[in-house]
Amino acid sequence: MGPLNKLVIPPFCFEVQTNIPLVLENLSNIYGQQFKKTNQLTDFIVRAERSGGIRRFIKPQARFFSDQQEPFQPLRLQQAYAMLEWGMNWCVATHEMQYVIIHSAVLAKDNKAILFPAPPGSGKSTLTAYLAFNGWRLLSDEMALIIPRTKTVQPFVRPICLKNRSIDLAKEWFPNAVFSSVATDTHKGDVIHLSPPLESWQAANIPAEIVGVVFPHYTPAKVLDIYQLNQTQSFMQLAENAFNYGVIGNEGFETLTAIIEQVPGFEIFYNNVNEVAKFLEQELL
Repeated sequence: MGPLNKLVIPPFCFEVQTNIPLVLENLSNIYGQQFKKTNQLTDFIVRAERSGGIRRFIKPQARFFSDQQEPFQPLRLQQAYAMLEWGMNWCVATHEMQYVIIHSAVLAKDNKAILFPAPPGSGKSTLTAYLAFNGWRLLSDEMALIIPRTKTVQPFVRPICLKNRSIDLAKEWFPNAVFSSVATDTHKGDVIHLSPPLESWQAANIPAEIVGVVFPHYTPAKVLDIYQLNQTQSFMQLAENAFNYGVIGNEGFETLTAIIEQVPGFEIFYNNVNEVAKFLEQELL
């Protein structure tokens, strides 16, 4: 068998099968040289395909498969690329046990990494985009892959998922950046994916050491409120954002414990991303 279309995004390789031109266009646009024909060993086989039957002509839909599993309901065809990105997240979050996985953005300077665990609506991805294009290295927008019993985080560089008003804000901030097509009216609202700067792609194999954990909350009425968390508070919030904490047992507990015992944890409320960047650089690096 000859080379196949694959996404090589360390530490994983996805074989991508699709019959949807919009998906292919976005993959090439967003990932560039990471999306290519190669014989590299595959970790996950994923498919984004157009629904058959009468659906091809009336309200066409897209379906996502991981091997033979279909974890999501079909979505509208124009949402197919966003569904593929969410599907790849699902593959790693539900199957990968080599790392302790935290639902968190990860950014670094001088290989010193900060975790930003946060629920939807916290402004995490907007903050992530701002930092990634202002001197920070993006390791991940969605999940921190932590080597068990260490503070070392493995990059998993992917596009940054932006929603609703953050889309216009990012396009205003970074007019020359590479954006995907917009998936409108998803369960998250309007969604777009932003390709990180070239430096982040180039450093996709360089791990970083965690030096801080920050739980961000975007609050329009507050300039910047910062609360340092005690170890119990940090541990509980970190555990709440862990995908596989309960599955890998002692490794997960010992890893989170090692992190919160050695690095400070903060909860921040902000309405100005530049003020957050100043705090991070002055207090955590």
